[in-house]
Amino acid sequence: MAQNRSLLSSPIEYLKGVGPQRADLLKKELHIFTLGDLLYHFPFRYVDRTSFQKIGQLTQQSQHVQIVGQVMEKNVVGESHSKRFIAYLKDDTGEIELVWFRALRWIEKTIETGKTYIVFGKPNFYRGTYSIVHPEISVFEQDSTGLEARLQPIYSSTEKLKTASLDSKGIEKLTSTLLAAISESDLPENIPASICDRYHFQQRFDAFVQIHMPQDFASLEKARKRLKFEELFLSQIRILQRKTVRKEDSAGFLFARLDPLFNQFYREKLPFELTAAQKRVIKEMRSDLISGKQMNRLLQGDVGSGKTIVSLLIILMAIDNGYQAAMMVPTEILAQQHYRSLSEITSGLNMKVAMLSATVKGSERNSLLAELKSGDIQLVVGTHSLIQEQVVFNNLGLIVIDEQHRFGVEQRAQLWTKNIQPPHVLVMTATPIPRTLAMTVYGDLDVSTLDELPPGRKPIITIHRYDSARLRVFGFMKKQINAGRQVYVVYPLIEESEKQDYKFLMDGYESITRAFPLPEFATSIVHGKMKADARDYEMQRFINKETQIMIATTVIEVGVDVSNASVMIIESAERFGLSQLHQLRGRVGRGGDQAYCILMSGNKLSAEARLRMQIMTATNDGFRIAEEDLKLRGPGDLEGIQQSGMAPLLLADIIQDQKILKAARTEAEKILQKDLLLQSSENFMVSNYINTIGKKEKRWSSIS
Repeated sequence: MAQNRSLLSSPIEYLKGVGPQRADLLKKELHIFTLGDLLYHFPFRYVDRTSFQKIGQLTQQSQHVQIVGQVMEKNVVGESHSKRFIAYLKDDTGEIELVWFRALRWIEKTIETGKTYIVFGKPNFYRGTYSIVHPEISVFEQDSTGLEARLQPIYSSTEKLKTASLDSKGIEKLTSTLLAAISESDLPENIPASICDRYHFQQRFDAFVQIHMPQDFASLEKARKRLKFEELFLSQIRILQRKTVRKEDSAGFLFARLDPLFNQFYREKLPFELTAAQKRVIKEMRSDLISGKQMNRLLQGDVGSGKTIVSLLIILMAIDNGYQAAMMVPTEILAQQHYRSLSEITSGLNMKVAMLSATVKGSERNSLLAELKSGDIQLVVGTHSLIQEQVVFNNLGLIVIDEQHRFGVEQRAQLWTKNIQPPHVLVMTATPIPRTLAMTVYGDLDVSTLDELPPGRKPIITIHRYDSARLRVFGFMKKQINAGRQVYVVYPLIEESEKQDYKFLMDGYESITRAFPLPEFATSIVHGKMKADARDYEMQRFINKETQIMIATTVIEVGVDVSNASVMIIESAERFGLSQLHQLRGRVGRGGDQAYCILMSGNKLSAEARLRMQIMTATNDGFRIAEEDLKLRGPGDLEGIQQSGMAPLLLADIIQDQKILKAARTEAEKILQKDLLLQSSENFMVSNYINTIGKKEKRWSSIS
């Protein structure tokens, strides 16, 4: 977050109580470099000190408690390193031990028997007795209860910081010093007054004071709501402004013609009737391509929803209008698969398809590069090799990026430089994106959604089995193989791990080859440590039906399309997230036969792992799974968000705070419709704040 260039931009070492040594630790451990950084180091929870508990009310589930009682007795017990100070605190309901292991002399002098104290800490229960280790303690005065009646902020810290007395309490003290040193002028408003009035938001300065030093829960909630809205509102302003400016300013190639390739393919070669969803998204893209503006669109669709055929029809539009198209994919296997399928389905059309990857070398590579430069190749499918400097196009008009989250933003951006005028961009993902995430992460892209599977596609039957049922699973595998089908068995690890008690591939390979011996059965093995040639050879054997079982790690998550494979077995399924389980499941069910996914797990499952198994067996809907995954894991863990260009959210949660997000987006849209460049006097504060942020950050989200 950016701050006013006055006091808050000062180095952290200038704050009273910090100094050079503590400053170095704060920089290394928490990335706190300035006073403003400390201000934005928010508490992650609060301890309720607004009430007092009786000792007799304590339970083994009690968290931090506040007690008023009289010290009846005190002793130093033990010897040498085991020495400790114990005081016995009593109220009218019972007694509790207070224990200190450090600063014993000081504690012994400070605490007096017969006096009444306010004690705060977390009770422990051991052998029928409650105790509090190193409690906070202060003398109770008849009029002093209000001093402790507050919500105590708890800040994240580290072991190294704690050695410098910068635990949560130490950071709280520094923050209190900072808040006392700043004023409203150091935190100028960045939301228009009309919005603040409409939502009854308090002043920005007051919100920061209350989030760090809340008087009560109502004050805390009011501050959090204001600052969450601010965070989401500014994020939406930036995303929507970039999107609108890009649409207005970026000229795009005009794809007006639909002849001869598009029409010929549609009439003569389209292998099946398009779904209503496919027709809808093609119309959406067609509208972009004849608008004279650059298309920058995300196509999301579940596994098997028909994204490839949609992208091919858009590619044919580009070629019909005299432009070249490039399809970039993350793996060699996927490149080969797309190249084969696209070459086969377009055979007979007057177009040349080629593939470029690291395996294309020597004279073959030189010839291919020459044909790309001359324009003789209209469509090239490739891996990261496409972004190399020596790859020059004659007239690149369209880029299609498959499984876009697998590429870094810089890699994707390099394709833009392959033409003087940036080409149209279509990025595709088989990982459905929840609407709330699309609104934030991909909010500056136009999103098209394939939410319908082709007719005749049978839902995959998903079953959860424990390791104890392995022999039954082997029996089912044999039954499927004897019926002419093929089987995947996926492991989370290649080799045994000392830290994780999960099934591993090498052990699985031995047990499966024992249960499925040659010559009746043949097995392929594929994992990330194999050389590319060996991995491709094994993969090709499986594709050619020379092997019936493919034992693999998640390298097969993307890019293997074997219509004859009907069974996916995922070992230690509790190890995987929902989206990855769904992606792996999508490797089967690509033909007309009934497909199965068997989730194998240990008998002891966490509540979350059990919930993931239940969700997977209950639905094949990738969008529902994506929503559930977002709830379980949070947005920060999902693939793509860190390279999306979206500023990290410090307070807001796009799942829990959907109402605030929608309100923030609505207000951002209203402002930009009237004042896109934020030039009015009311919006100047927003513009000024956003420009300050822009100078500090590298923004990438305008790049597909």
